[in-house]
Amino acid sequence: MLDDPATWYADPTKVPAVSAEPFAILRRQVDELLDGLIRAFYAQVPYAAHQMSAKELNLEYYKRHNIETIVRLRRKRTIDALAIHYFTKRDPIRGAEWAHYVEDEMLHDAWFAADLQRVGVSREEIYATEPMLSTKLLTGYLQYGMEFEGTPLALLCSVYFVEYTTTETQPSWIDNLSKVLGEEKVKGARRHVGTDLEDKHADFVWGVLASLIHDADDERKVLQHMRNVANLWVAYFIELYNATVRTEDGSAAHAEFEAARMLTTTLG
Repeated sequence: MLDDPATWYADPTKVPAVSAEPFAILRRQVDELLDGLIRAFYAQVPYAAHQMSAKELNLEYYKRHNIETIVRLRRKRTIDALAIHYFTKRDPIRGAEWAHYVEDEMLHDAWFAADLQRVGVSREEIYATEPMLSTKLLTGYLQYGMEFEGTPLALLCSVYFVEYTTTETQPSWIDNLSKVLGEEKVKGARRHVGTDLEDKHADFVWGVLASLIHDADDERKVLQHMRNVANLWVAYFIELYNATVRTEDGSAAHAEFEAARMLTTTLG
């Protein structure tokens, strides 16, 4: 990635405008990759379709998933701030745009917390919960990009991954959950997804991501980051399954873990 410290803090209006249009082919490749990962996720990862189709919800699985969503969001704020710091030096106009996006997303954990309170989970329990190992690994991966690679490229790839897969999967999950739990108990999740769709967050994030692509090597890194982030999300759903659903002897979970490992290997 090209980065000349001599250009930092220059006239922000002189920063070359970057259009996402030249990267339309790359975006199609990314979206096709993510579509394939979603199909394989449902086919091979244990309990992957549970929230989308279960008529009898495993409430412990549902609660823990939403708790982890909250603790993950809270830690991602720190990485988002590092990305703003990066842009303040190099592209403050885009930094202002990214800061606005971060502001919009910053407190969405309160929406999920309200949903959890409606099924008996207190805020004290939520915010006292230790993150899962997979969440720590994802957070570490994104921070590694900032601290050791000097770029928010991994972060932006992760955010695009989440925005894209959210719009492709969560509406159907929430529709089913509303039937099982009642619409009142998924108001926060519905509001969160509605914001992503209405504000076209995936398009916005791709535009910021495109500003970090300078050559073919960066394009290769984008695809690899998408695969790596997908692997970490699969690890999360395996860990969630093992923590809430797995059989006592662990045999079923182990077999499914092997299937998930093969999934990420073949698609990576």
